[in-house]
Amino acid sequence: MRLSDLQDKDVVNIKDGTKIGNIIDVEITSDGKMNSLIVEKSKFILSRFTSKGEIKIKWEQIEKIGEDVILVSIVI
Repeated sequence: MRLSDLQDKDVVNIKDGTKIGNIIDVEITSDGKMNSLIVEKSKFILSRFTSKGEIKIKWEQIEKIGEDVILVSIVI
């Protein structure tokens, strides 16, 4: 799977069913492993929280990568 394939998918939080946003970047360790996804917050999330417009989602927080969505388990 390519980064461009991941960027086309919506990121959804399974804790409350909200769409978090879309992937804009990835963080890679020095040994070449994907460490986390950088997600641009959706307009809904931005209106509820005034912090930075990005969320870092660690690889361990990803529950499932589906055809159209990436399901994650995080507390925002």
